Amino acid sequence: MNEVPRAGRRGRGGGGAARRAERTAVQIETAKYIERNIPDLDVLNDEALEIIEANAEIVLEEIGVNFVEYPRALERWREAGAHVDGERVRLPKGLARKLCSTAPAQFTQHARNPERSVVIGGRNLVLAPVYGPPFVHDVNGGRRYATMEDFQRFVKLGYMSKWLHHSGGTVCEPTDLPVNKRHLDMLYAHMSLSDKPYMGSVTEESRALDSIEMSKILFGADFVDQNAVMTSLININSPLTFDPIMLGALENYAAAGQACIISPFIVGGAMAPVSVAGTLTQILAEVMAGIAYSQLIRPGAPVIFGAFVTSIDMNSGAPTFGTPEATQITLGTGQLARRLGLPYRSAGSFTGSKLPDAQAAYETANSLNAGLLGGVNFMLHACGWLEGGLVASFEKFVMDADQLGALHKLAEGIPIDENAQAMDALREVGPGGHYLGCAHTQANFKTGFWRSNLLDYKPYETWSEEGARDTQALAAARVEKLVSDYQQPMLDPAIDEALKTYMAKRKEEMPDSFM
Repeated sequence: MNEVPRAGRRGRGGGGAARRAERTAVQIETAKYIERNIPDLDVLNDEALEIIEANAEIVLEEIGVNFVEYPRALERWREAGAHVDGERVRLPKGLARKLCSTAPAQFTQHARNPERSVVIGGRNLVLAPVYGPPFVHDVNGGRRYATMEDFQRFVKLGYMSKWLHHSGGTVCEPTDLPVNKRHLDMLYAHMSLSDKPYMGSVTEESRALDSIEMSKILFGADFVDQNAVMTSLININSPLTFDPIMLGALENYAAAGQACIISPFIVGGAMAPVSVAGTLTQILAEVMAGIAYSQLIRPGAPVIFGAFVTSIDMNSGAPTFGTPEATQITLGTGQLARRLGLPYRSAGSFTGSKLPDAQAAYETANSLNAGLLGGVNFMLHACGWLEGGLVASFEKFVMDADQLGALHKLAEGIPIDENAQAMDALREVGPGGHYLGCAHTQANFKTGFWRSNLLDYKPYETWSEEGARDTQALAAARVEKLVSDYQQPMLDPAIDEALKTYMAKRKEEMPDSFM
């Protein structure tokens, strides 16, 4: 046998090495926000929608909405033609809908890396992580109060997660820092550890102002004045009440032209009627009142029609998730938002489970799929949610983030181009053959199927030899890999220094408070 020339050996070896290097190299990818190529699932006919819209107008006109301890809002409403009695505001029929008409149907939220900016509205779906839990959970430390180190770890995971488009806001509440100062550190973590879009602070009026000022340092004051660089969550204190903390944040963000999610926070049967139609009526009335008020502040300010709804277990009083009623409300609210011509926020990786187990998987899958089919444009809590939102789980974060890839694939719809028709494959294989080696399979095998980066599809023997790991164990290993592979995106040193200087000055101006 003739000896293979040395150059040939090196060529093959080099090629193999190059392929191995490609497989093992750290790749930081972010998929573009989802652009749906599938229809929305409508569950209400036109008659039902018109009844709900008419009932919402009755709620606003006859029952009214409370704007608590915020005289500025009451004065704005008087000037707009509403009837104000104490803190109760009653809106003449059609006033709220007329004011809502100036809000944009879609808008761009800019990221400091322009390639990661997102368009919210239309046929798009933007995915953001869990928001607000005071506790975190992992397989090693169990359930515990969150720290700033935990927060930074979540931001890094979000940056490294391909299918997640947004860095989020309070991914967990870092309880080791003063309440009145932690928002500065959280914002800085989003700005410096990620270059994806982020959310602003809403827990006090001055914290919203800090968010705006730090964003001006990051993007430039003129750019912030003319463009949305933050999306922030304004929760309605259901039923039918806006509190002064949320109103203060809304006032400042709307005036600055920054986007706000106007979102009821409803546990059905406790904070809204037990019926789906009754809950939809309350949601529409609350959201129209909030969006209308944002437009009184600055016509054209970007807003998102929000809906966070769970039902209640009538035996224990605990909130439930992934239920048929929650799916119906998610789908129905989407129809109402589209009729108003507004972007829609709802759904997420919701579960009441205490662990990332089968209950968590079932409830999360129900909610994620409802969001995709319901036309959601901005999905907060898309990964990491556990225990009814009390806990941000590291393992569930990567489990959910992996499944978000399936949403991307489903949203593509079914191609019907020449390659997708696969007539060449059908002709080549014919009766009784197989498609593993045919030309069409060879040309498409890398992209033909969505592939999980987490789930185990190995034979039983291989799985057993590798430790018989369940999904939580696989997720724990993936958390460690993503964090170890993390590479911080570049930030202009002058901007970084200016942000640190601003934070230091603000912290010096106030004593620590843990209340």
